[in-house]
Amino acid sequence: MVQGTTSDAGKSILVAGLCRVFKRRGLCVAPFKPQNMALNSAVTPDGGEIGRAQALQAQAAGVPLSVHMNPVLLKPNTDTGAQVILQGHSIGNIEALEYHEYKPKAAKVVFDSFAKLSKQYPYILVEGAGSPAEINLREGDIANMGFALEANCPVIIIADIDKGGVFAHLVGTLDLLSTEEQALVKGFVINRFRGDISLLQDGLDWLEERTGKPVLGVLPYLHGLHLDAEDAIADSVVTKSSQDSFKVIIPRLPHLSNHTDFEPLRLHPDIDFQYISHLEEIPPADLIILPGSKNVGFDLAWLKSQGWQKAIKKHLRYGGKLIGICGGLQMLGTAIHDPLGIEGEPQSHAGLNLLELETTLEKEKQLSNKIGSLNLASIAKNAKVKGYEIHAGKSTGVALKNPALILNGKPDGAISNDNQILASYLHGLFDEPESLQALLDWAGADATEKFDVSLQREKQLERLADAIEESLDMDKIFNIIKSTSR
Repeated sequence: MVQGTTSDAGKSILVAGLCRVFKRRGLCVAPFKPQNMALNSAVTPDGGEIGRAQALQAQAAGVPLSVHMNPVLLKPNTDTGAQVILQGHSIGNIEALEYHEYKPKAAKVVFDSFAKLSKQYPYILVEGAGSPAEINLREGDIANMGFALEANCPVIIIADIDKGGVFAHLVGTLDLLSTEEQALVKGFVINRFRGDISLLQDGLDWLEERTGKPVLGVLPYLHGLHLDAEDAIADSVVTKSSQDSFKVIIPRLPHLSNHTDFEPLRLHPDIDFQYISHLEEIPPADLIILPGSKNVGFDLAWLKSQGWQKAIKKHLRYGGKLIGICGGLQMLGTAIHDPLGIEGEPQSHAGLNLLELETTLEKEKQLSNKIGSLNLASIAKNAKVKGYEIHAGKSTGVALKNPALILNGKPDGAISNDNQILASYLHGLFDEPESLQALLDWAGADATEKFDVSLQREKQLERLADAIEESLDMDKIFNIIKSTSR
């Protein structure tokens, strides 16, 4: 099990990299995260929902997705509450204090899934959540040491030296664990080190002497490593080939979900891609995209308060193109109705009134993988698309009679009569190189280089695995595994 001293210490990336190392050595391995809190999710073949990080780790391991890889997924929709997904399916919204009382039931689900994976895979790499040293979260813990103790699972603790104070992070985390928990910790990994490692050696020696635990390796800062983030939107700037690149902007919604949809655009060498944050000036652009949202009503109100409605209308007047995906599709309509209070109090919201459709939120989610083609009256027509739907709303209206896509033989989304607005429920709209190129052509981009995000992801996983094999003592790691029986 990989646990971290903080959030974003490198747990997800280390597990993904180790999954690829195991795969390259011919070992059958599966990722597992008992409890995940994230707005990025993926759909399994059987129509369940898991965290996006576990989907990446499964790809690294070369195994199919399963709901049992992430049995508890929490998707925050307010500051104090979240939708709870158990073994792939929502059981509804629960407030933080209420969920604390619910943890014993969640624990049964966690260990049921772990048992199922254990029967199928000889090796399991487990990812913790946040930090095991959060005192206020220790009671009933199922995400870190609470799981490790019950499963008798050896633990590696990773810390991010780029944040500063790495030795305090590691020693402090270990000291805040019980004696029984400390015994499960078999070593440390330091992540994102820059410079000459010989300058770190005195500190590593001190750490091992102080704790009695080995340092299993120091991972370098991998410049330009772009892999799907568990939840946080990547802030790293991708250098582009030209200052005159095609400009794409996206509002950084408070509850923005599945931002991994846009990695093909962010990483594309011919595209200048930018998220626009709270109170940030909205710049001119060639293409505006409204992304998915876990709280569409709240984020729609935020959008209007930030001046996006006015900016979008101006953008369209000047001939710009606009795409709405999932929640973004719903915002483009005339109204969003929430009669059951799926996102809070039952109410209706006036949409941006750019497409003649309206949406009603329903209790049951639409969860399915989709394959099909674009339905544009241009060179983009029939370009292959592949992705997934994951939403609680059902949309109806005249605009849907001119669909943007044909998915599994059925129409999806809408194209405006003036061909300036495209809307779809499909996540992964830009993942296929053919559809990415076609959509950029539709939007007016002069993109000369075809870009395959799947191939890019594979190259990055291989690069990560190379760094792990070079920097970590894999013999010690395998000895740790062999010395502990499940």
